[in-house]
Amino acid sequence: MKNLKNKLLIKGLMYDAVGMATMAIPLVGPFLDLAWAPFAAKKMSEMYPGKKGKIASILVFIEEILPFTDIIPSFTLMWLYTFVWKKAPMENEIIIEAEIV
Repeated sequence: MKNLKNKLLIKGLMYDAVGMATMAIPLVGPFLDLAWAPFAAKKMSEMYPGKKGKIASILVFIEEILPFTDIIPSFTLMWLYTFVWKKAPMENEIIIEAEIV
């Protein structure tokens, strides 16, 4: 599990760097984003399968296609959401209900 987390983080950092680098090229950068946006969306959905991956792929597509939003590290934020911020459900959680009379 830890190896998968590290691989996803490294891939995400690389994809974010490429997405940001396209804006560094004057005049050509916005046109590169037209090609990069669908590729980044596809990679996001492959890296994070399921509903959250589909939502993230739509968001990364919009972020890459809009001008001046390349500074947002979408892949890194998705990694943080998946492995750091999101509270995982407890498997052995016991719920005790009591009625107060």
